[in-house]
Amino acid sequence: MVEVNPGLRGFRQLWFRRRLELMAHHHPHQQGSDAKKLGWTILLNVVITVAEVIGGLLSGSLALLSDAGHNLSDVIALVLAYFGAKGSAMKPTARSTYGFKRLEVVTALINALTLVAISVFITIEAFHRYSEPQEINGSVMLSVAFIGLLGNLFSVWILHRDRNKTINNRAAFLHMLYDAVSSVAVIIGGIIIIFSGWYLLDLILSVLIAMMILWSSLDILKEATGIFMEAVPRGIDVEKVRRSIEEVDRVCEAHHIHIWSISSTQVALSCHIRVAKADTTHIPEIINAINSMLLEKHEIGHATIQPETDFCPEQQVQPDLPLKNGDNQ
Repeated sequence: MVEVNPGLRGFRQLWFRRRLELMAHHHPHQQGSDAKKLGWTILLNVVITVAEVIGGLLSGSLALLSDAGHNLSDVIALVLAYFGAKGSAMKPTARSTYGFKRLEVVTALINALTLVAISVFITIEAFHRYSEPQEINGSVMLSVAFIGLLGNLFSVWILHRDRNKTINNRAAFLHMLYDAVSSVAVIIGGIIIIFSGWYLLDLILSVLIAMMILWSSLDILKEATGIFMEAVPRGIDVEKVRRSIEEVDRVCEAHHIHIWSISSTQVALSCHIRVAKADTTHIPEIINAINSMLLEKHEIGHATIQPETDFCPEQQVQPDLPLKNGDNQ
């Protein structure tokens, strides 16, 4: 098996540097910056959580307690994201040859599952309170929610620049963003309760916050599960990749194509290519050409290519995509 690595090392470094500027590609020193930002956000959200728990108990507002619960999940999420960012920066070892890049996927998955649990708890508690309604101090509810909103907006500001770098960053950012939105809802509810005394609104807001929390977790769950199942990453069409490989000069056809994510920022590919016997001396340059094309056209940066001539030893064991023009190995 021939590794797609030699020949284009300088080109790859230049290309990845450009991706770093344009697409915020994850890099070790950036991961250290991520951890620092997450550390400040964790401290801020601990203060917000304590304030909202006290305010929710004093006011009797389930919506405020729901927001505190969401903030508590934020703290857990940010702690996990912090360790995920630290772990992803760890160097590969002889046993973990890809490094520990999937730690950020693990933490994102735990974050999303935590959100699901919080949303279920809030919904159940809202139904309990509907059967046993209680008076709510709208002034306390409003004041504490406003403090929480300021803290959440500051957290969003800290994290927004790097939110799309990794699935882990996006999970942490979504926690902050939706908590800010829920704080706005609690503030509006507090104002209405002060002037109308409509306490049922508190329960309605609680359920809406729970549904919003649940919705925010689904996308993260889907992507994290896809990475663990080694599904084809979003935005990549295997058939298009196969055609692109077969368009490379001297490639007769490609098969046994597998594409998966190492992490939320790194995509890998392995495949077999068939070349004519007369072109076997050109195999190194064919592989380099495929490597260059995969980087530029499909953003696949880690590829392993196995060249063949007349016979594929795995063809009878693991048939894959149909051969071009009905050719047989």
